[in-house]
Amino acid sequence: MLTIHAAPLVLPVGAAAVADGAVAVDGDRIAALGPYAEVAAAHPAARVRRWPGLLTAGLRQDRPADLLVRCYHPDPREADELGELPLWGPAFDRIAATMDATRRAGSVRRGLQRMLRHGTTHLAGPLGADDPALRTAVARSGLVVVPPPPVREGPPELDPFAAGGDLARTAGAPLTVGGRADLAVFDVPDESALHAAGAGSCVATVLAGRLVHRAR
Repeated sequence: MLTIHAAPLVLPVGAAAVADGAVAVDGDRIAALGPYAEVAAAHPAARVRRWPGLLTAGLRQDRPADLLVRCYHPDPREADELGELPLWGPAFDRIAATMDATRRAGSVRRGLQRMLRHGTTHLAGPLGADDPALRTAVARSGLVVVPPPPVREGPPELDPFAAGGDLARTAGAPLTVGGRADLAVFDVPDESALHAAGAGSCVATVLAGRLVHRAR
């Protein structure tokens, strides 16, 4: 079923912003992009999802291996003891020393879900070359694996903007007609507000046309 995703501002990345814009998605592809009135008129039978704020391309997470292999993502039932943020460094080492395959798989799965909640649709690879379980989890998620950026040190962040890049450098791929429908929606009015608020302001993530995260 063809779906129109509409928002007060659409930023395709690499093209002009569209006020009161929309992206029509057919299967896993973008069928149309432009002002909402024009897109809706061309596709009158489409389902319409209206989002607040800014709709743009899905983001690229540059340190997925660190987040998935060198961090532990606590189960919500562990929040009182471990908190809700990824555990890194000595805190991770203490858990890793006794972590079995089931607990590790749960952490990887939660890590992937938390990336989706931050508008991530692309992961910098390679991933899982020597880890079949990780490779399988990433493949099942549907996230796109792309070439790696320069190596960075320090604790990894779920927010792809934490590295300081703008949207053009942080987006996984521009939104183009005929391209894969990887979208993210943030409850902010413009790009400067997005940088200030960070990817935690994500209210929806669409991965290959599928709505995989919705905060409201």
